[in-house]
Amino acid sequence: MTKGARQPFRTAVLILVWGWLLMLVLAPNLLVVGTSVLSRDPAEFIRLPFTLDNYIRLMDPLYLDVFLHSLYMAAVTTICCLIIGYPFAWALSRVSKRRQTLLVFLLIVPFWTNSLVRTYALKLLLATNGLINNALLAIGVIDEPLTLLYTELAVIIGLVYLLLPFMILPLYSVFDDLRDELLLASHDLGAGRWSTFVHVVVPLTLPGVLAGVLLVLLPAMGMFYVADVLGGSRNLLVGNVIKNQFLDARDWPFGAAASVLLTVAMAVLLFAHRLSRRRLGEEGG
Repeated sequence: MTKGARQPFRTAVLILVWGWLLMLVLAPNLLVVGTSVLSRDPAEFIRLPFTLDNYIRLMDPLYLDVFLHSLYMAAVTTICCLIIGYPFAWALSRVSKRRQTLLVFLLIVPFWTNSLVRTYALKLLLATNGLINNALLAIGVIDEPLTLLYTELAVIIGLVYLLLPFMILPLYSVFDDLRDELLLASHDLGAGRWSTFVHVVVPLTLPGVLAGVLLVLLPAMGMFYVADVLGGSRNLLVGNVIKNQFLDARDWPFGAAASVLLTVAMAVLLFAHRLSRRRLGEEGG
């Protein structure tokens, strides 16, 4: 294909991409932002005048407690995913390429099933008469069933189960690019395994850690159906507040304000991630 023939194709691709971004990304977000500064109307959902009361309501102790508790559960989920995913990604990067392909495929396979369906399957495992309790009773570890379902622990287990691959994949990417020569050079210079891990492995894999945290922390706060199915009414996430405002209370402006808050939090994390990568690049240079 000649240069002249490629130009119209490139232009068409750019128009398609930018059109998709404008119509399906920018426009919906602008509508949410606009709705967040309007007033509630019982009949039409939204109306004038413009107001900032919806954002002020977010500071109400009731909603603030939900946000803080949601952030706590998301942070615990992120830490659990990191603790499990870091050694898993390291081990995954150490096996042969053929086995890596198989293991990555097995890691991605759960995505072929809807996450809501998998959450209900997890509910069957955690129930009072579920597989976990029955197994523990059968081997004599416990005398009576454990209360696992409709607890904070159940929500965290569900979030870790659903979001763990999002932590493993970016970590696996950086581990796969980690050259063995750097580890050998560290050992040759007298560093032990722990010193090599702290001073060589961790700094070089930090971009993957930050990417994994970014992919787990904010989505964990918005997965309302996990809290609905596994947590009950006392273990709400920010996503539950947003969903309830739109579907139950019909308070679209307040639900939009909560959505904007999550979007701003994501933007802050993205900026922090970009800033940290730039700083790491300058230190590496």
